[in-house]
Parts: sequence; structure tokens; C-alpha cells
Amino acid sequence: MQEWVYLADVSELARRKKKRVEAGGRSIALFYIDGDVYALHDVCVHKQRSLSKGTVLQGRIVCPGHQWRFDPATGAADDQPLCQPTYDVRVEDGRVYVNPLRPRRAPGSAPDVRGGDRACSPTSS
Repeated sequence: MQEWVYLADVSELARRKKKRVEAGGRSIALFYIDGDVYALHDVCVHKQRSLSKGTVLQGRIVCPGHQWRFDPATGAADDQPLCQPTYDVRVEDGRVYVNPLRPRRAPGSAPDVRGGDRACSPTSS
């Protein structure tokens, strides 16, 4: 089931580069990187810090807690076994829509037995 929710305008993200929003009872961090919009669960799988308070460096989202770096498209953490949940994004007429009801799995990812986090293979930069 697809439940697309309008969350922001691309023009606002292009200016600010990131934004924390709430949708479907979830905190979602939106990022504008190299002309594309990405949506990840805002609470880091590592130390529960807000990713939207982090930075973007060399195309990676850097958590403000312990500087874990995540691939914005897959949620894979560089050199770490956990994966940050991501969400499908759709952009229409300059408006950003996200489906908050169905977090996306990274290719080849599997549920993590430690409590619902997803394990995945880190991608290279």
C-alpha cells in the first residue's frame, strides 16, 4: 500500500539542504544532495541522535553523535554493520512526497536480530 505524504518543497530543501519532518508517526530527515532528495529515519541506528542535525560531506550524511557516515540512497553506514532506514521519495511539480508507512530495505539487507535495525553491506564511496 502506498501512502504518499507531502512534506516539503524542493526549493526549501535546495536552500537549507536538510529538514526534519513528521509523517505517519515517524521522524524523517529529508536531505537535498547533488540535486536529489533523500528521506531517512531521523533517529540514528547507532546512538539515537537526530540525523537532520548532522552534516552532508562528500555525498554522505554524517551523524552528529559519533560521525557515522550513511549513504543517502541506501542507508548503508560506511564501515559499519547497521543500516539506517530509508523511505521512498517522489518529487512532483517541485513538491516532495514520502511514503512513511513503508521503510525501504537496502539491497541485500536483512533484519538485524538485535531489535529491528537492519544489517546491510556498506557501500563504497
